[in-house]
Amino acid sequence: MTYNHSFVSTNSVTMHYVTAGDPNAIPLVLLHGYPQTWYCWKEVIPRLVEAGYFCIAPDLRGLGDTTKPASGYDKKTIATDVHELLERLGVESFFLAGHDWGGAVAFSLAAHFPASVRRLAVIDVAIPGDGQANIGQGGRRWHHTFLQTPDLPEALITGNEEVWIRWFYENYGAHPGVIDENAVHEYIRTYAKPGALRAGFGYYRAVAQDIADNEKLEPLTVPTLAVGGGVGFGRGAEVEQSLRRMAKDVEGLVLDNCGHWVPEEKPAELTAALIGFFGAH
Repeated sequence: MTYNHSFVSTNSVTMHYVTAGDPNAIPLVLLHGYPQTWYCWKEVIPRLVEAGYFCIAPDLRGLGDTTKPASGYDKKTIATDVHELLERLGVESFFLAGHDWGGAVAFSLAAHFPASVRRLAVIDVAIPGDGQANIGQGGRRWHHTFLQTPDLPEALITGNEEVWIRWFYENYGAHPGVIDENAVHEYIRTYAKPGALRAGFGYYRAVAQDIADNEKLEPLTVPTLAVGGGVGFGRGAEVEQSLRRMAKDVEGLVLDNCGHWVPEEKPAELTAALIGFFGAH
């Protein structure tokens, strides 16, 4: 598989993004979460390209090889980053899938630019502002609250980035080792960059703003697929339940023997679900 790496400056960031496939094929935008980068889609993209899609996978604001401004980590701003990138590429209408915080960004993108998003898939994340008390599952996802604490996480984790992110890879999947070592090393490379920790934590520190932004929205009308991992720290049916409070047309899917890292744990099953849902509408 040939991946084309490019950069474009837009909306106060210089975004790194990867494309694969025929640019004249159906555009499908893939948004990653934390602590990952575009690379989490590496097992999914070849399958999608083979099925006839043109894949566009950016590194979101502050993450991967995209620049790391001090602010702008609310999901509406990050969605605007992605939309401006696609405008620069001349992509006016596209399918959209997002995992983890990428799913929350994808939801915001579909909500604020509904004419651009043909269909939406949200993978293993709840949407801030859906009426739940706490998307951190009442403390079960303990890092949500910890990372909202000013300064302390940076002080404790700087210099120990590998220990920090490996813990999540080894504990949030169906079993340790679901993320291969090549991927782990790639993620460590980017999360050890100056400013990367602060930027990643910014996604959590912006949750109050995300809730306020999303509570103002009318129910989403874009057809939506909600996918959850069925075991461990996979969110299971919670993804569908969250989206049904925020959107009118929702299909749900829970993947067995799959934790949180859905694109890497179940790439074949996820790809089949995306192709079945997106089709060639």
